[in-house]
Amino acid sequence: MKRSRNVVLVLSGALASGTLAGCNAPSDPEVWQRIDPNGTYTNNYYVSGAGYYHAGYHGWYPYPCNYFDPNRGYYHGGTWSSTPEPETVNASRPTVSAAREATARAGAVRSGLISRGGFGSSARHAGS
Repeated sequence: MKRSRNVVLVLSGALASGTLAGCNAPSDPEVWQRIDPNGTYTNNYYVSGAGYYHAGYHGWYPYPCNYFDPNRGYYHGGTWSSTPEPETVNASRPTVSAAREATARAGAVRSGLISRGGFGSSARHAGS
C-alpha cells in the first residue's frame, strides 16, 4: 500500500500546532483562570465558563451588564428591566460566595473542554 505524503503532512502540522483534539489542553488563559475573591474586576470582565462580572452586583452572570434583548429588556444583576442600570461602579471585588460559585462553573466547563475522542487513548501518551 502506498502512503500518502499529504496525509502525513496534515497530521504532523496538526500535532505541531496543538490543534488535534485530545492532544493538548486549551491554551486560552481565561479558561484556566481562577477567580480571586480578593481581586478587583472591572464591569463586564469576562471569564470563560463563569460569565460576565457585574461590578455593581459583585458577581458573575451569563450576560454582560445592560445587555439588551428586545423581548425582555436590559439585563443586570441577574434580572431583566425596562431600563438600563446606571453604571456607577466601574470595578469592585466579588463576594466570596460569588467567587466560589463562578470558579466552580468555570471548572465544570474546563473539565469538558478536552475531547477524549478521535485517535484513542494511545494518542495522548505518544510522547511518553
